[in-house]
Amino acid sequence: MTTFYNCNFFDGTTDHNTENAWFTVDDHTGRITARGTGTPTSADQQVDFHGQYVMPGFFNVHTHITAGPDTPDGSYGHTEAESAVFATQNLHQLLQSGVTYIRQCGTEYDVDIALKRMQQDGKLPHTPHMMTSGKAFSMTGGHGDSPHGGHAVDSPDEMRKAVRTAFKNGAESIKVMATGGVMTPNDFMEDPQLSVAEMHVAVEEAHHKRRIVAAHAEGNPGIQNAIDAGVDSIEHGFYVNEQEAHQMVAQGTYLTPTLIAEWAAAKDGIGVLPAWEIKKAEDALDDTYVNLSRAFQIGVKFTCGTDAGTPFNGFDKTPEEFEMLTKIGMTPAQAYQCSSINSAKLLGVADDYGTLEVGKFADFQVLKADPVADVHAVVQADKQVYVGGHREF
Repeated sequence: MTTFYNCNFFDGTTDHNTENAWFTVDDHTGRITARGTGTPTSADQQVDFHGQYVMPGFFNVHTHITAGPDTPDGSYGHTEAESAVFATQNLHQLLQSGVTYIRQCGTEYDVDIALKRMQQDGKLPHTPHMMTSGKAFSMTGGHGDSPHGGHAVDSPDEMRKAVRTAFKNGAESIKVMATGGVMTPNDFMEDPQLSVAEMHVAVEEAHHKRRIVAAHAEGNPGIQNAIDAGVDSIEHGFYVNEQEAHQMVAQGTYLTPTLIAEWAAAKDGIGVLPAWEIKKAEDALDDTYVNLSRAFQIGVKFTCGTDAGTPFNGFDKTPEEFEMLTKIGMTPAQAYQCSSINSAKLLGVADDYGTLEVGKFADFQVLKADPVADVHAVVQADKQVYVGGHREF
């Protein structure tokens, strides 16, 4: 047993810290066994945090670990072996930034599935927990249709077989493309792509296996199509309207806004990215804040995801997403709960991960400043990061 003490403790369930706190972790299981304030109970060893701030590790439920944020098209364009090496480096960077759990939303060569097997065998240290997706699903010629990064399907039957094959190969979740996107030159956010019938088949097959489906859906009518198909989360959702927000609340559909991705492309891409791509991002940004603010007020549950790997959107930027969430009306604590509560529930792992409660895994970060008072505190570069009570960075 290890007891960590003398810290300000934010467990992810409330809007405040617990001062002069301690918590004990079982070194074998990695789970929190007890917590309290004042003088800690005895333990095999103790760690003094000297009044620093402890909070849960972050979830990032929209990542692309084989993508390259330092390339104009967001792709390394390398072989499967090279993609695996870069993906491993990106996983390390995610963890170092405080992200302890990710969901993949489309990966070249199904690299995430191979890396997950290595992780389970103890051969991939210093990486966050990972829910795999393998390649994403798009229509022929649609957003995400690429030789190594996507399944092209053009009917419900093709979707059914492709999804079943993906699960056979080790995918743990499904990503479908309901609309065009910022990074595709021959389509737009408002272009519908996969049909309701095609996406519904993906949902049906996934739910048979108690798995979830994420839909890339930036504009309409694609957002509406994805909601009608019954997907579990809308990714991006920049043009979500009032009617759709109410339907999402009724159906329990989550929204992953990936604000940092849109902002980074518009701000840092000038002179590097194609003019048409910059224009798409710029045109959407102002509308995004209005639409998402309304959705939040209506009661849509937001998750934390960044689309990490898209241009200028590095794997260290998850902490910056929280400041953007406050711009749509959230308090810092509400922004963090998009990660600690909503993201964990979306992924179906809330019984074990997300918040720092007794019985859950001790995945946490240690900060010098108070994150509840100021979202900038979580951007700290030299933070301590623990997984299962063991320090990784």
